[in-house]
Amino acid sequence: MGKARRFSVTALCSLVAGFALLFSQAPVGGESIDEVYKKALKEEGVVNCYCSLAQINAEKIYPVFEKRFPGIKINHVDATSDKLAARAITEARGGRVIADVLEFGLENVVQVYEQGLLSEKPLPEASEYPNNLKGSYWIANNVIFFVGAWNTNLVKKEEEPKSLDDFADPKWKGRLIAEPRDAEILIGLTHKHKSLEKARDVLRRIAANNVEFHKGHSQLAEFLVAGQAAACFTCYSHHYPSRIKKGAPLGYMLTEGVAGIIALAVMKNPPHPNTAWLFGRWAQSEEGQRAYAVGGRTPAHPKVEPREPVRPKTIYAVGADDIKQFAKYEKVWKEIFKLR
Repeated sequence: MGKARRFSVTALCSLVAGFALLFSQAPVGGESIDEVYKKALKEEGVVNCYCSLAQINAEKIYPVFEKRFPGIKINHVDATSDKLAARAITEARGGRVIADVLEFGLENVVQVYEQGLLSEKPLPEASEYPNNLKGSYWIANNVIFFVGAWNTNLVKKEEEPKSLDDFADPKWKGRLIAEPRDAEILIGLTHKHKSLEKARDVLRRIAANNVEFHKGHSQLAEFLVAGQAAACFTCYSHHYPSRIKKGAPLGYMLTEGVAGIIALAVMKNPPHPNTAWLFGRWAQSEEGQRAYAVGGRTPAHPKVEPREPVRPKTIYAVGADDIKQFAKYEKVWKEIFKLR
């Protein structure tokens, strides 16, 4: 009897192990990306990508996809985010969906979604991303980080800021510059402190330091290089590694930053549904995100490092819900800094 019981337990364990092995080999989401590729080949061999990706990046990234999936070409419809969103909406209103996938600023992806034009079927690869970098109809593809930066000739090592809040210290009075349109900083601070009022208080104290505003993030970087200001708190992190390599006396913050999102979304009822799904899955996979990194973008995938050190350790992302309330945040931002 004891031997029979032991045999039954052993057999049961073997059966469980067999099922575990079977499920471990099953592709995530039910289909492997190569199975989706086989279906895509039965379509027209093209994916219509309404993507704001600059040509200098697209020329490095999209050929990787085309080489990986022979027989499928990317029709890159290139324009600014707002124009691509308007085009997709206009075409749909005219009764014809032409775009398969969208890849541009999240604020404009939200506009397309509000017209009922985007799929809410989740990409299997989305499970790898943190919640603040995805939603029901979008997922962050690449990101831009707002951080603090400074001139190392004008800022001593011991006074280098470690957080955005540090710029509220009176020692920065008359030493700060910023971009007047970057209300994203207020949103990031609201996420950090879990309170709009606390974020507002931090910005009021920063405003008391007599911030000087200039349009254009590249211009902010050049002002710092030239020593025309000691620091800025609305800089793009990707502007700094190349300048530092050329010998510019610059430092920038990698402890925390606010993320502006370039999102990917799949159209509802696209002309090439399997090809659209294939591109979306590839673009958000580790493999695809590595291609974006090599192509000069900052990948959103948490396991894929950008080519330059531009990703802060702690990220406060500006998500879809924030964008829907952007007018509120912008109003507060302008009131605090007395901007028109």
